[in-house]
Amino acid sequence: MAGCCVGLSVTSPPVPAPALVVSGLGYDYPDGTTALRGVDLEVAVGERVAVLGPNGAGKTTLMLQLNGLLRPTSGQVSIGGEVLTDDSVRQIRQQVGMVFQDPDDQLFMPTVFDDVAFGPRNAGLADDQVNQRVALALEQVGMAAVADRPPHHLSLGQRRRVAIATVLSMDPQLLVLDEPSSNLDPSSRREVAEVLLALGRTTVMVTHDLPYAALLCPRSVILSQGRIVADQDTTDLLQNADLLARHRLELPFGFDPATLTA
Repeated sequence: MAGCCVGLSVTSPPVPAPALVVSGLGYDYPDGTTALRGVDLEVAVGERVAVLGPNGAGKTTLMLQLNGLLRPTSGQVSIGGEVLTDDSVRQIRQQVGMVFQDPDDQLFMPTVFDDVAFGPRNAGLADDQVNQRVALALEQVGMAAVADRPPHHLSLGQRRRVAIATVLSMDPQLLVLDEPSSNLDPSSRREVAEVLLALGRTTVMVTHDLPYAALLCPRSVILSQGRIVADQDTTDLLQNADLLARHRLELPFGFDPATLTA
């Protein structure tokens, strides 16, 4: 039987496409202002990555490119191996869950249930599927008990968690968050962080809250003047005082990233 297996090959399982690939991305606003200058960024499935930078760095512009709300002047965006084009933009928007800084930009229906059900209903899902999606999304953010309440009766932290549920109900491949800790009290800040950590989803978080980035994202990039100027382990990046100072980023008084543990 010697040599019986000669010529046989073992097929390796296919390598999944990255969740996000941004290639040479540039964007000019209609007034001629250049916001992004050749941005390259790749995010693997399951990664949580923070995009850090001062005001005016291009962070929000980059975020709005990821599901086609803005379209690049140059370069391209791919989600799960699918290039964002005029033909694919509708499908990709179902795969990219955008959570904006102000939850009131996303909550406009009479009840929390209706807000979370809005996406699945518009996608044409049957009522039983919609109900299942809503129940699961609200459970994931710890807001099942308020399904029948008007969103405007909730606290800011509660509304932000409901806003996250509105995108979770679409089961996106990629979760994109704009300043998720903004204006939250310490308790609400912790609750939102616990939700995001428990989800285990591929996440891109745009923020200038450096401790929150350290808490939630093992990897961070710095976007400055429309370019990515650093890409590394978050704890290492935050210990580079010269790098932070060059790009107008500051740690809060008393916060020492060297004390962080995995």
